[in-house]
Amino acid sequence: MSQLHFTSEDWKVSEDRYWITFFNSISGPRSVVMIGTQDQEGVGNIGLFNSLVHLGANPPLLAFILRPTTVPRHTYQNILSSGCYTIQHGTVDLLSKVHQTSAKYDTKQDEFEEIGFEKSYIEGFQAPFIQGVPISLAMEFREEHTVKSNNTRLIVGEVKHVFVNERLIDQDGCVDTSKADTLLVSGLDAYHRHDRIKRMKYARP
Repeated sequence: MSQLHFTSEDWKVSEDRYWITFFNSISGPRSVVMIGTQDQEGVGNIGLFNSLVHLGANPPLLAFILRPTTVPRHTYQNILSSGCYTIQHGTVDLLSKVHQTSAKYDTKQDEFEEIGFEKSYIEGFQAPFIQGVPISLAMEFREEHTVKSNNTRLIVGEVKHVFVNERLIDQDGCVDTSKADTLLVSGLDAYHRHDRIKRMKYARP
């Protein structure tokens, strides 16, 4: 199989959507998570994100990338107004609904209801959870950082509550998301299953 070689001259002059798809997928499969928020009128929003990243364990911090706010970003607006949000892993059995969370609904439409997710809440926390998913996190907004190169935003939150099926946790605390049949995605629409191959010992010289 021949190996192709591209340079910046190729994506400057070629079809725009081709290279958007190319660079969205070249980093490989990533976790698919749904971020749940709610506005001050109680309207729920659920958005699809594939950029979740671990920043630290003490305190437990996770971050995700938000696209430029040149158009209304309901997730972002709700996080700023409420200070909280939820993160749920998408699973293979919910694939159609998970993908539908990437659709752009009107601000007055409750996306949980439109997509067919049942909401659940915990006391003292405004953001809704998706009822029945195997891994859910309650997040408290901490800070944001603008990526000057393209005006995206890194949204940083602290984990405050975790709901996880006990069968997914190894004795040492390692969460095996593959047992939950969680989804991975390449680019914006190519979904994958994943399997754990093997846990390795701590590497030393």
